[in-house]
Amino acid sequence: MYQSPKGDTNEELVGKAIAKHGRDKFIVATKFGIVMKDGGLGYDASPANIRAQLADSLKRLGTDYIDLYYQHRQDPATPIEVVAATLKELVAEGKIRYVGYSEVTPAELRRAHAIHPVTAIQQEWSLSTRDLEKALVPTARELGVAIVAYSPLGRGLLAQRFTKTSELEDGDWRKAGSVPRFSGEHLTKNADAAARLAAIATRLGVPPAQLALAWVHSRGEDVFPIPGTKSAARLEENAGAVALAGRLTKEQIAEIEAAVPEAEGPRYAGASEGWLCGGRACAAILHCRSCSRKLL
Repeated sequence: MYQSPKGDTNEELVGKAIAKHGRDKFIVATKFGIVMKDGGLGYDASPANIRAQLADSLKRLGTDYIDLYYQHRQDPATPIEVVAATLKELVAEGKIRYVGYSEVTPAELRRAHAIHPVTAIQQEWSLSTRDLEKALVPTARELGVAIVAYSPLGRGLLAQRFTKTSELEDGDWRKAGSVPRFSGEHLTKNADAAARLAAIATRLGVPPAQLALAWVHSRGEDVFPIPGTKSAARLEENAGAVALAGRLTKEQIAEIEAAVPEAEGPRYAGASEGWLCGGRACAAILHCRSCSRKLL
């Protein structure tokens, strides 16, 4: 959880804004399921922990309900049906309004949705990461589930925030080898692709970050990218991507996609490519979801 220089967590900071401006001004989304285990991050989506983490979040936010409550990652020890049943109870109790999941497979989404309607899933989606388009996006659309796209700027590379890891600050996790796409020949090829996107953006008279974000918006009205930003200027630039998406022609979109193919290298260290055995599994998931074989 993010902590400000003053020691406030992100939920506490949002809580201060809620207290100042009123609960009705905000749609609040937060997550559950991450715990500290053996000095590192682990996962606990047991009913008791879901309720405990929700109580903590409500206290920090200074509210009595969460609008959209996401499971952060799947917990190998807790079937998604158990998670969904617990969230269904919390909806009935008025403690949460809508249910979401992050980094799910199509099968998991179907299983959860059968217990209680899923409002949104949060998945990595950008020009650099498009694997979800093959099966997960069609499944979400069949079920009427919105897609919240995180890291829509390729973790900063598509925005030309950096071209080599030496340009990142010390302590930046992208610099620590956690992202194979940002090391060695992978980074060279991916930075070249980002440069090609920047050249198209220059020709169109827009910032490369805005063009990359506009591409994600162009995927559909059910897609909601969530780029990170620390300044009002960037916030305005990001907002302009919605209008830009509406102006992009099919030919321009095709040119952008040809210039920036999916990134070279896996998203996380230790992860292979695909959703099933022998394929990609998010490094945050400790076991293969098909056979429970430990991956990391």
